[in-house]
Amino acid sequence: MKYILLCVSLLLLVGGFWMMKDDGDQEGQVATPSDYKNIQYLIDGRSVLLKDGVAETEAAEGSASKIVTRYFGNELKTDLDSDGREDVVFLVTQETGGSGVFYYAVAALNSESGYKGSDGYYLGDRIAPQNINLSPNPRHKSVVVVNYADRLPGEPMTAQPSLGQSAYLKLDSESMMWGIVEPDFEGESR
Repeated sequence: MKYILLCVSLLLLVGGFWMMKDDGDQEGQVATPSDYKNIQYLIDGRSVLLKDGVAETEAAEGSASKIVTRYFGNELKTDLDSDGREDVVFLVTQETGGSGVFYYAVAALNSESGYKGSDGYYLGDRIAPQNINLSPNPRHKSVVVVNYADRLPGEPMTAQPSLGQSAYLKLDSESMMWGIVEPDFEGESR
């Protein structure tokens, strides 16, 4: 009986040591981006680091205003790069100090080391976002469709958006850049 108690005590002691060692090792590791609202994206050629879905960056030199980038939503969760992990496509807005609200489609690829942000595909100023879906074209593999309403040609920016628009986009997972896909393209989309 004493032998069994001694073995159990030794196992608990060794197990506790390894658990504490693992916790200590994690403190020295760099955290991986596990939330796509807290990673870096590229908007109009500028790096934007979202923190809780918001980022403030300096405007052009000589300007007193700041550029505010915000998570807007309209999420689509799907596997964009065929790696078996769920990625996210959503919209962000940017306000640059004027009256405009600029909309961009972005993606966050889910990898073993965390999320990685894409460039932003510019949709328009003061549009009316609708939804984001996968392309219904069976030849389009991992092509997303961003639907929104825009103003008619020649209408002032104050007019309500009423013209339905759709952007068919495919993300290049190497460059993290969006490519435009023709809706009725009969070739392959890889």
